[in-house]
This record gives sequence, C-alpha cells and structure tokens, in this order.
Amino acid sequence: MTNYNVLVVDDEREIRDAIEIYLKNEMITVYKAGDGLEALDILSEKDIHLIILDIMMPRMDGITATFKIRQERNIPIIMLSAKSEDTDKILGLNVGADDYVTKPFHPLELVARVKSQLRRYTNLGNYRATDDEVQVRGLTLNKSTKTVTVDGNDVRLTATEYKILELLMENKGRVFSIEEIYERVWREPYLNAENTVAVHVRRIREKIEINPKDPKYLKVVWGIGYKIEK
Repeated sequence: MTNYNVLVVDDEREIRDAIEIYLKNEMITVYKAGDGLEALDILSEKDIHLIILDIMMPRMDGITATFKIRQERNIPIIMLSAKSEDTDKILGLNVGADDYVTKPFHPLELVARVKSQLRRYTNLGNYRATDDEVQVRGLTLNKSTKTVTVDGNDVRLTATEYKILELLMENKGRVFSIEEIYERVWREPYLNAENTVAVHVRRIREKIEINPKDPKYLKVVWGIGYKIEK
C-alpha cells in the first residue's frame, strides 16, 4: 500500500489521530479535517483517493458532505457513526457512501476496509472478459475506460456500483444471490449485508433505468437475487 492519500474527517481529534497512526503504518498519507466544510476545502487542493467521513459533525455533517462530494467525485467514502441503527446506514449509502463502520470500531477492521476500497477504486477490472466492452441493448460498459453509457449518454457510477454492474453484465441472464454479490464485490464474508447490496442496486437503477420502478436492465428475482436481463 503506497502512494495513497486518505482524508479522515471527524470532529473528534482523538479519533482522527488514532486512525492516522494505523493508516501511516500502511504507508498511507493522511489528511485530516474536523468537519465537512474543511474536508471540501482539502479535496479542492489535494489528490485524495479515499475519504473516511463521520456522520455527526458541526457546520457540515457527513451526509451533506457526501452529497456534495458525489456531485463531482466518485472516490470511495467510508462513513463512521456512533449510531448502529439501519436508518443511518441506509441514509449514508443512499447519498453515495461505499461502506459503513459503526463506532466504536476496531482500527484494524477499518484499515482492512480502507485497503479493500482502495483496491477496488484503483483496480476496477477484476472481472475479465475477452472484449473491452460489454453491451446489453442500449447499456454499454467499457472495462478499459471504466465507463458506462446508456443510449450513448454517460452514467457516473461509484467504484462499488461499477463493480456490481460489471459482475452482472459480464454474466447477463445469470441470477446472483445477494450474498454472492457481496462476497464477489466486497471480497469479504457476507454478514447481514442485505441492505448494503440493496441500496447499491437501487442507486444503479436510478442511474441506468428510465423508470427504476419498472427496470428493463437490472432485474430482481424475488427470493433469489439480481440479474441483468439479456
């Protein structure tokens, strides 16, 4: 793990400093901010590859900051929260977070999630095929440029959304269970991650479907999982 820049955003200095110690042990450069506004300023000046972002902060909270970041950037965002309720987790994922860690957390778990997200962000092409492009009617995914278009119009996906869509498109017609999607994309054991996958799928639908409630590409197979319709 070298040459990565991670931005840690939390209003508690002790948490920022503790995370910095563990990330520096992995040869990661750490930038720190105390709230969302300060984080946006750093993002405008530095080349950041991943953000660790607390939800509850003064001036600008993590949800608002994520929404603003996602208007321009697709870098991975790991959200932190002292709350364990699913509503916080789903809200964070809905606005564009890639992963979620509940306080108190084990620092080594957070480091492992950071590594996983950085690998996914910098090396998206893990699912290989003979051609660079995968096409399903008007939906096209280019694995060389890591781009997706619908009827010729560019679609902006996060790294995690891209990986899910790539997996399904390269195996169009095949139904993947939620557990299998999670373990193939997140590359860690599935453990109560149904909401995480469902939220990401919903976000993909909102971006590639004309009518997300009546999708023509990304279909749900009730009681089993998801597939890309041929």
